[in-house]
Amino acid sequence: MKKALLNVDYTYDFVAEDGRLTCGKPGQEIEKAIVSLTKKFIENSDFVVLAIDKHTEGNEYHPEAKLFPPHNIEGTSGRDLYGELSELYEKHKNHANVYYMDKTRYSAFAGTDLEIKLRERGIEELHLCGVCTDICVLHTAVDAYNKGFQIVIHEDAVASFNQAGHEWALGHFAQTLGAKVVSGS
Repeated sequence: MKKALLNVDYTYDFVAEDGRLTCGKPGQEIEKAIVSLTKKFIENSDFVVLAIDKHTEGNEYHPEAKLFPPHNIEGTSGRDLYGELSELYEKHKNHANVYYMDKTRYSAFAGTDLEIKLRERGIEELHLCGVCTDICVLHTAVDAYNKGFQIVIHEDAVASFNQAGHEWALGHFAQTLGAKVVSGS
């Protein structure tokens, strides 16, 4: 079965201590797992997608504008990949199986060409990592489920600023979406 890694929103604004909508320490603690998992998929020539939140400064019409402070603003360092993931991406960004994409909603599927990219490669199994477990990772997983993909969540490579939401989402992945929740990325 062909597989792909969806690396969701592992950026400065979501992970750094002074990020605009940071997970803080929980997000920082998964860095090694995120980098290791991403490197493993690249080395195996599997498809790696970096699905990165993109917002426009002052867009009052975006639904998140009423829910969260401005974050991952186009043209700011807040959208930069966090830590060692940035270095790994720079090293492999021209690789045919590494795809950086912008997303403007919680789900990486909403309004993007992600499904087309996966289908044209014959991908059937999606491995998810990143932040926030209970927001963008969750909504991406729900859409993947509804589109018929098999889902694997890497428990040690997802985090949130809401620990209760993080725990709930891990249960929801397994019990409602039939996902495999695995450790040891």
